[in-house]
Amino acid sequence: MTTRGAPYLFVLPGLVILGALLSVPLYKVVEYSLYDNVIVEHDPTYVGFGNYTTLFSDPSYWSAGFNTVVFTVGSVLGHMIVGIGLALLVNADINARARTFFRSMLVLPWIFTAVVVALNWQLLLNPFGLINYVLQWLGLISEPLDWLGNPDYAMWALLLISTWRGYPFIMVSFLSGLQTVPKELYEAAEIDGAGFWHKFWHVTLPQLKPVIYGVALLDLIWTFQLFPLVWLSTGGGPGRATEVLSTLTFRLAFVDFQFSQAATVAVSILIISAAFTLLYLRNEARRV
Repeated sequence: MTTRGAPYLFVLPGLVILGALLSVPLYKVVEYSLYDNVIVEHDPTYVGFGNYTTLFSDPSYWSAGFNTVVFTVGSVLGHMIVGIGLALLVNADINARARTFFRSMLVLPWIFTAVVVALNWQLLLNPFGLINYVLQWLGLISEPLDWLGNPDYAMWALLLISTWRGYPFIMVSFLSGLQTVPKELYEAAEIDGAGFWHKFWHVTLPQLKPVIYGVALLDLIWTFQLFPLVWLSTGGGPGRATEVLSTLTFRLAFVDFQFSQAATVAVSILIISAAFTLLYLRNEARRV
């Protein structure tokens, strides 16, 4: 073995184990989707694409798919808007200690686990929680609202939770991008009489366009298949108001014990996520 090939030999066992841990479950999920209810049935029947035909004619699947699109698009937009705004604020030319303090505090939501985030927001959004108290004190509502228990408000509340949890990643990504924008461009814009918004639209955004596209795609992939935060916050309820494809998969498998249908939904999530991943990889290849 040459010296050049030695590093590959050292990482080979890890690659083999990782490949097995990824490929075997993936193969089994695809296989399960082609059989009548596996695991529960001792001798399941091969049905081919019958599970897919049944699934695509099921209104609950399309309802969950619609909720997934709403949740994904709303969350990504929330992450981008809040993340970019806060990145601009913490990138401002202020006291170094104050800037470090605010950067550390604003990144905290990304550190907390989904369990901690969900439980705390359930307390805040409780009919007798702090948010209802503040809204009543301000005169914006006349009586407490059940944010997570009312189908009209549950998705909005879930989007709020998701935005709070996910914006730090966008903020940090854009903050690193902002620090690479040449200051000469801002100075030239100021000489031409450009204000804050003109500099933002004509200098900052064009310079950050590759970062925006890449980060948005990556966030889209993560959010599309997000499960813990949704399940712990609303459980897909009330009713099916916040049921997304990931929670539908869990419900079919571990509540209804329809493992074949759950595997079919999981394969559909895999295909869509793979398409987004290919777009992301193409974007990264162009940047290189």
